[in-house]
Amino acid sequence: MDKIEPIINLKSASKGFYSKEARIDILENADISIKKGETIAIVGASGIGKSTLLNIIGTLDRPDKGSLFFRGENLFLLKDDDLAKFRNKNIGFVFQSHHLLFGFTALENVMIPCMIASGMKNSSLMGKSTTKHGIEKQQNIEKQAMEILERVGLKHRAPGLVEDLSGGEQQRVALARALVNKPDLLLADEPTGNLDKKNSQGVHQLIDQLNKEMGMTVVIVTHNNEFAGLMERKVTIINGKITVD
Repeated sequence: MDKIEPIINLKSASKGFYSKEARIDILENADISIKKGETIAIVGASGIGKSTLLNIIGTLDRPDKGSLFFRGENLFLLKDDDLAKFRNKNIGFVFQSHHLLFGFTALENVMIPCMIASGMKNSSLMGKSTTKHGIEKQQNIEKQAMEILERVGLKHRAPGLVEDLSGGEQQRVALARALVNKPDLLLADEPTGNLDKKNSQGVHQLIDQLNKEMGMTVVIVTHNNEFAGLMERKVTIINGKITVD
């Protein structure tokens, strides 16, 4: 992969937080380059800044200083609204707590990122569109969502309310939701932390397969050595710097 241009470049990033007594520096002039299609595990002890690093790469949090380039564009020069549009189009997120919307079906949860991208309101999920254009748009979104639910093995659970699904099924719905817009970058923060061993292994293998099939870049935060072992690189944070294990 040496000849492949980086899709992500984080340069000289610093981030800290203030306690009652003093400032705690998490990142100090940290750098990392990530190539398209690469898989990376961010590992290490609790409290070293793994989730902070992931949130900065995912533009959910801005560093105190430093730059984040996506295909040469400095993302933190964008306004918040433009940055939100960028995230919806280019980045899929999976968290330990899946953040699904209870009261909605698996299919509806997966449709939501597409509806946001297309400018449709989430309230459209509560009923069918009435215009021809709206109906066609909603049908296309539903088809797209069904295809990714089938890929994660949950087509048969599409009409079910997410609160009626098992923990493993809910996490696969969250993964489908993250992938439905076919993002360039999949970010996952302890995506199997709340699952048993069997369900964890299933999600690990699925992410590995989807990376190979779709060519998307994957960055995960994990304490699971087996999951980390599936990734091409393992990185950690030591004294505020990003290092390769």
